[in-house]
Order: sequence, then structure tokens, then C-alpha cells
Amino acid sequence: MANPLADKYADRIQKHMSKYPDKRSAVMPLLYIAQEEYGWLSPDAIVQVAEICEMDPTQVKSIAGFYTMYRESPKGKYWLQVCTDLPCALKGADQFHHDLLAHLGIEEGGTTDDGMFTVEHVMCLAACDRAPMLQCNFGYVENLDMDKMKELLDKWRKEAEAYANAD
Repeated sequence: MANPLADKYADRIQKHMSKYPDKRSAVMPLLYIAQEEYGWLSPDAIVQVAEICEMDPTQVKSIAGFYTMYRESPKGKYWLQVCTDLPCALKGADQFHHDLLAHLGIEEGGTTDDGMFTVEHVMCLAACDRAPMLQCNFGYVENLDMDKMKELLDKWRKEAEAYANAD
């Protein structure tokens, strides 16, 4: 059976594989490659990574399910994870999270109708002193208020539109 991930990313996969004593050890970086390619870890992506790592797909799925940085369902182009742990909540993160959801017209864990933004709350992104803050596709955005957030949302929409029109 063909493995599109293995074919398309052979060089990157080999680079990761060379860092580890066995194929199984490279499962996490390969999950990132699959997520980058497909936008989330679909059942087919899990099977492809399992084949490359010579693992059972159930084992790969259990690894993906354990870590919050892997998407096991489709998300928006911009995955916004707002830290609402106690230290951040004390600096206004709960209200910020609520206001962000209201501004986008979605509920917790929801995705905007245009598929651009998914918002979830998470516990501890280790930037308590810069709250309210969020992680957008694994990059931190700190010291937020809704005015700054609205500017960022507009910027990300424009970037996505420019990228789509470049094709």
C-alpha cells in the first residue's frame, strides 16, 4: 500500500529517523509532519505514521491522544489555545477567553463558520506573568486584551487570504 506521507516527506522523515536508535522513537516528530500535511491527525494519518514507525496504529493513536499539541479532530486554520489556569485567570484570562468566544460567535472548542479559528482553553502554557495570553498554532501571543486580539484576528485573516490568492 502506498504511503503518501512517506513519499512526500521522505527526506524530512529520514532526517528525524537518523536521530533515534529505532524507528518507534521518531513517532512524535512524524506526527507533527502528518499534522502539518493534513491539518489534523486523521485515522489515515495515524496509520501512515504507524507504518513508517513500524508500530500498531493503536499505539500511535494513544501517543497522539496523550499530548495536547496534536489535533485529533479538524481545527481552524488558526488554533487558539487560551490559558485559563488560576494565575492567568487572576490576570483576566477567563474574561478574555469569554470575550474572544463572543467576538467570534462560537462556543468553547468551536470553529468559526469560515474555518479560520478554533478556540479552546488550556491549563498552563507557562507564561503566567504575561497573561492573558494564548498559543496560536504553537506560537505564543502574550499580554493580550481584546483590542490587540481583534487586530491579530484581522491580520491572520488577511494573511490567510493573501496565501490563498497566491496560488
